[in-house]
Amino acid sequence: MGGYRKLGVKSQHRQAMLRNLATSLFREGRITTTVPRAKELCPLADRLVTLAKKGDLAARRQALSYLYDEEVVRKLFDQIAPRYADRSGGYTRVLKLERRQGDAAEMVLVELV
Repeated sequence: MGGYRKLGVKSQHRQAMLRNLATSLFREGRITTTVPRAKELCPLADRLVTLAKKGDLAARRQALSYLYDEEVVRKLFDQIAPRYADRSGGYTRVLKLERRQGDAAEMVLVELV
């Protein structure tokens, strides 16, 4: 097996969840989520930042097709991407938190470096 984690949901739900996580990450700068979700989110977020660093119209439209909020795409291209102009990857950081109260799931803080 390989490819990606199923995250216990159907493929459309998983896709929507990852799009929501990415949108929230770029809007807030940091989010709290579970370890498997974070492991799926980080490469995706890195790809979007790399796309934003290109800065052309095609890249902007590609980002718009993935992220839910147009305002977030604007922020990604105008504020976030220029911050990483001299960095060639690794735009996200994952920090472990204590386990979640209800089900003891391992929680992490995902933030932009």
